[in-house]
Amino acid sequence: MARAFASQSDLTEKKITFDEIGEGIYAFTAEGDPNSGVIIGDESVMIVEAQATPRLANKVIECVRSVTDKPITHVVLTHYHAVRVLGASAFKAQQIIMSEKARAMITERGQEDWDSEFQRFPRLFEGHESIPGLTWPTTTFNQSMTVFLGNRRVDIKQIGRAHTAGDAVIHVRDQNVMFTGDIVEDQSACYCGDGHFNDWGQTLNNIVAYDVDAIAPGRGRALIGKSRVAKAIESTRDFVQSTYQPAAKVAARGGSLKEAWNAVRASCDPKFADYAIYEHCLPFNVARAYDEARGIDTPRIWTAQRDLEMWAELQG
Repeated sequence: MARAFASQSDLTEKKITFDEIGEGIYAFTAEGDPNSGVIIGDESVMIVEAQATPRLANKVIECVRSVTDKPITHVVLTHYHAVRVLGASAFKAQQIIMSEKARAMITERGQEDWDSEFQRFPRLFEGHESIPGLTWPTTTFNQSMTVFLGNRRVDIKQIGRAHTAGDAVIHVRDQNVMFTGDIVEDQSACYCGDGHFNDWGQTLNNIVAYDVDAIAPGRGRALIGKSRVAKAIESTRDFVQSTYQPAAKVAARGGSLKEAWNAVRASCDPKFADYAIYEHCLPFNVARAYDEARGIDTPRIWTAQRDLEMWAELQG
């Protein structure tokens, strides 16, 4: 029997957790759904990741209001994916920040990504009627920028390609806490459909070099303490390598995409089958790994139609 497409059968509301991961710094998580972050400064608040819709963004705002009444002035988006950015209007922030590369990716493929993710994640897009349109940044940067929330310094940096070509991380120096977006996951499959497998490991090494005390990953629970941080980084590395290497071996001998699929399943199923969104991600991951192994550096644009065709070929 064919599997339900992507996350169309995942209709159960997730339990929200709001953890303080440093003084005045919080991780908003929901059992493998996309995470958000909250950084409270002297007089204002920065949000990291805007959620898929204003409806979900308002759940983040409710949590913010449980700990502070300071105004939300900044929203930082680690990359361009619809489930991360389309809720931004709810925050009414003065600045929406992302890398220049991530903005270029909205121009290139933002509408296609919205259409694609809308089809993949019906639960996350409940209340989609309130989305005013594509989310565009008011402020962009190349490589790095710094925002001061009063005396609190927040560094926003590109430290390498991984989940997308435009990924950014957010580092709060005074608490040595990092928001990694989907570069790091915990007990959740990495979505690699727009990824760069051969760069991902070095980007993880660059995160390791910060020696942070806590991480809010893209999906999964907050990682508090160096041992939990290290474990999640290494499990992410293992997931990426276990996906790419079997697909690359198949591609090197001229094998088919379906053969790559079988090889990746044999590698990944024993270790990761119980991870959140595993079955959802796997076909997209294999397709991208197979492409990259054949020399396609820029990920092909996913469309709602391409999604369905690929799913029927691999996961059907």
